[in-house]
Amino acid sequence: MAKITAGHALAKVLVSWNIDHIYGITADSINNTVDGLYQERDHIKYIQVRHEEVGSLAATADAKLTGKVGISFGSAGPGATHLFNGLYDAKMDHAPVVAIVGQSATPIMNTYFFQEMDQDPMFSDLTDFHKQVTNPDQIPYVMDEAIRYAYRTKGPAIVIIPDNLSGETIEFEPYKTAKVLKPATHATVDQTAVDAVYEAIKAAKHPVLWAGLGLKDARDEVVAFSEKFSVPVLTTAPATGIMPTDHPNFMGSRGRLGTKPAFEVTQAADLIILAGTNYPFSRFLPQGIKFIQINNNIEDLGKQHDIDLTVLADAKPFFAQLNQTEPEITPTPFLKAARQDKQNWDAWLNKVADDEQNGLAPEAVIRAIKENSDDDAVFGLDVGNNLMWSIRQLPFNHDQKLSMSAWFGTMGYALPASIAGKLSYPHRQVFSISGDGGFSMVMQDLLTQVQYNLPIINVVLENKAFGYIQHEKITANQEPYGIHFIGADWAGFADSMGAIGIKVDDKASLAAAFKKVHDLQAAGNTKPILIDAKVKNQDPVDTSFMPIDPEQFDQATIETYTKQSNLSDQPAFSELLKNEE
Repeated sequence: MAKITAGHALAKVLVSWNIDHIYGITADSINNTVDGLYQERDHIKYIQVRHEEVGSLAATADAKLTGKVGISFGSAGPGATHLFNGLYDAKMDHAPVVAIVGQSATPIMNTYFFQEMDQDPMFSDLTDFHKQVTNPDQIPYVMDEAIRYAYRTKGPAIVIIPDNLSGETIEFEPYKTAKVLKPATHATVDQTAVDAVYEAIKAAKHPVLWAGLGLKDARDEVVAFSEKFSVPVLTTAPATGIMPTDHPNFMGSRGRLGTKPAFEVTQAADLIILAGTNYPFSRFLPQGIKFIQINNNIEDLGKQHDIDLTVLADAKPFFAQLNQTEPEITPTPFLKAARQDKQNWDAWLNKVADDEQNGLAPEAVIRAIKENSDDDAVFGLDVGNNLMWSIRQLPFNHDQKLSMSAWFGTMGYALPASIAGKLSYPHRQVFSISGDGGFSMVMQDLLTQVQYNLPIINVVLENKAFGYIQHEKITANQEPYGIHFIGADWAGFADSMGAIGIKVDDKASLAAAFKKVHDLQAAGNTKPILIDAKVKNQDPVDTSFMPIDPEQFDQATIETYTKQSNLSDQPAFSELLKNEE
């Protein structure tokens, strides 16, 4: 049993859980804990961010990208409150993270000292695990329990440490208890439920599978299901990549981040299978059709939509067993029409990308990223129109990964996520994609990328507006008050920070920019790159409601919508279906 400081013992607990980096900013209320991290500097890297929010978001992105717990820390008072954004994102998106929060030394607590605050109550809505240690011997124990809690609940845990306690010497012996990350259970599948789902698919003329993150490790099973039973597949936006994005049976996502084929096939469906998702917008799906839900969380069954057939099961083994059912179903007119709709949509996106009238199209920038990204690239995606363009066009057909702020929807997410991506996958190509609104919230941490030699490719789509909100105001017939703002020389900013800035404003300069990126990568560049893309303030077509079908809408409504959305040359799905029947 060794005599070491409690802060050092905490660091040893982190190392024992294979945590190799941690984000934060040191201060007088957490210095002893940070000194403990210093003692284990050969095993765990302290990433000194420029804002605790960035560290907290990066830790959450680590958890989303790898499944391993992410760790950040902050000082008492403002450091603690700065952590909130990332911690709430972890709560909403079910990511295992732990935040270490400093506190005033015990002799001065409750004396109204500088930066002192009662921090424990403010975390009560965030998590059930928000513990303030009361003696130094508790510190490694509580840290170990916090990590176990985060893994069990797939959410945040908070450890509050008065700084004088972490500086005291304790006798510490490393814990022998196994570091178990998954429950020791064996999935069983009810064959009766499998048969019931198969019979429902056979009886349906227009079945659709809607896959969520519960199927994130089941790409092969989803592809096999779609091909065997001739079922078009959608995913929720954060589950993009479960079905290869270039697969002809993949329709994309439905909603503001969606596609025309995804909207149309779900509108035409007579059976929707919700698998591994608690999709909040499913309440807006068509009424009068049948729904199947496959989920391993009993609480989520029927939470968002009334369900005709509920299956309590892990989706991956369920689909593996379902795929053994015979006979298969040959491609139906519905599937063939869906495939054609997808082809038409992809061609339309390319047409929009090629249109340089009034400036560079954002779709052209995302297409260039697609064409110049590796098969195992990692993408940190921000919130707003940039996310719409990215989800619609980026390739997730091999081993690419993405991280986004799905449910909490916090702007400024992409840059921290890219830092996490490069630290977790140092040998992969990593992108951050942001609008100028989101990037300007966290731009100071481009310095973090510079400081740690992280050659991330940051793409800033500057349209000088909160474009996503602009669309909402236009739709609501409101003035675009508070939407527009001034731009900046983002490439010049990058250069001044020690990064490499490249400005683009047309397709020629865009192609030259990625040629330079390729040359820099080939030469072993270690500096972050920022592509300052001056794009036109072009509203991406809203696919959450698309009145195109002449069998459902009058001609005046259709013409008004297609003219506004520039979709006049896109045939409705009902027309494609008639051609196949």
